[in-house]
Amino acid sequence: MLFVSCLMQQPNEPSITPPIAQTEIPSAASTDKQTHIYPDADNTELAGTRSDAREQIIEHTGHIVSYNSVWNEPNWVAWELTREETRAPYRKRNSDFEPDPLVKGKKITTHDYTKSGYTRGHMAPSGDMKWDEDAMNECYYTSNICPQNKELNAGLWEEVESLSRTWARRYGKVWICCGPIVDDVHLMVKSKIAVPSSFFKVICAEQNNRYHAVGFIFPNEDCKGRIWQYAFSVDEVERITGHDFFYNLPDDIEDKIEADDTFNFWRRRND
Repeated sequence: MLFVSCLMQQPNEPSITPPIAQTEIPSAASTDKQTHIYPDADNTELAGTRSDAREQIIEHTGHIVSYNSVWNEPNWVAWELTREETRAPYRKRNSDFEPDPLVKGKKITTHDYTKSGYTRGHMAPSGDMKWDEDAMNECYYTSNICPQNKELNAGLWEEVESLSRTWARRYGKVWICCGPIVDDVHLMVKSKIAVPSSFFKVICAEQNNRYHAVGFIFPNEDCKGRIWQYAFSVDEVERITGHDFFYNLPDDIEDKIEADDTFNFWRRRND
């Protein structure tokens, strides 16, 4: 896969994939180490977090966060988006970005991003949360945002968000997981928040009893070109991030969809 100029330098990639551990779905919030198992197989969007990452699992109305208190941002954010949710009347949020009341320890505020040179980049976007007032307000918690390049935020990242809604309407629902890729040596915003080198997003859909998945990696800069220049197999996104995506699916389905690097299912009627 060849990239345009903004991908001249690839994201920092671990030479050995870190071990994976699975994490429970909480009733409110559970914390710390990845020592639990999801209680059922119906949560396709959720990821197994690389075991060397600090983690607090937080469940909100419309999304689930694996929060990293070292980075002060998520390891990943996951949600299911249905056709009906994309067609809901738009709900305005009640306030600006706010600290997540469920985060344990230090809480990041919107002011920690002021004059940082980065936008407050949503992981689970507000456009996916218009179906519920609480879901909309909770996606503005600072546990759901990362320092993101302004042009990326308003460019290809937003384009994939819009495409995800198109796919949800087309296929009935999609399962989405996304988050930052943080290098071992990284900048910190005001000595508090890790600046990602890149961002990942993986998406899964089902049609006629067949599952399909696609991954994307965008450097945290003004990326040019078309989104398919940044597409990866989910296997490759797992190798780079160390997370385990869609593992609640049966192994034979998971293995097949994660190895697919053709993207034909997703590209039809999009170009």
